Amino acid sequence: MPFGLINTPEVFMDLMNRVCKPYLDKFVIVSIDDIFIYSSRNKEYEELLRHILELLKNKELYAKFSKCEFRLPKVHFLSHVVDSQDIHGDSAKIESIKD
Repeated sequence: MPFGLINTPEVFMDLMNRVCKPYLDKFVIVSIDDIFIYSSRNKEYEELLRHILELLKNKELYAKFSKCEFRLPKVHFLSHVVDSQDIHGDSAKIESIKD
């Protein structure tokens, strides 16, 4: 989808929210052009990932593999850092505010 169009991010996010609706906030978060799949267990994560990829395929939507990242130990999301232990404020953002 060309992102040069004005409403394209909103349209994409709306589409992905509709496609992933049964799974939102259970193990999926959609934000702008990102799809976050989360689980505390590796085996479960693999199953959930496979499930979402199949869902996308069935809807004729595809993820670009070169832009995908898997099993990240921490994720920067909406000015926060999310890891396996907690959610923290993004220290880079905090430092820029202090300065």
